[in-house]
Amino acid sequence: MWTPQLNALLGSLVVTVGFWLTWGEMSLTLTVALVLGAAGFLVWRGSTIALVWAWATLLLGLESLAWPIVTMVRVRMASAEPSDQEMGLILTAVLFGLFSSIFWLTFSYGIFKRIWRKEAEGAQAASTRNVER
Repeated sequence: MWTPQLNALLGSLVVTVGFWLTWGEMSLTLTVALVLGAAGFLVWRGSTIALVWAWATLLLGLESLAWPIVTMVRVRMASAEPSDQEMGLILTAVLFGLFSSIFWLTFSYGIFKRIWRKEAEGAQAASTRNVER
């Protein structure tokens, strides 16, 4: 039941919600394209459930990192001189975007590191078995 493909679909939904939170409004066509694109990417890169979620959290971290940049560009395009409310919006985006991106990128790194360590242990055990024969 908990196959990597099902987790890739769930991960793509999480990534799409994160993208929607970053950009605000999205058309239905863009939403469907993003869900399918993210699911395809996660199925392609994630042969295990751990890899699927490592990539999904990496994408969430990158989205969180882009959120303040997108907010600043939007405010700059709206007016030459930002109002106090817009400056508060930028501050919120920078603070929460920075903290959430650090969290998600660190979380992703931890998952990748665990996967790499297990692969290294498996390769070492296989080479030890070959030497003993």
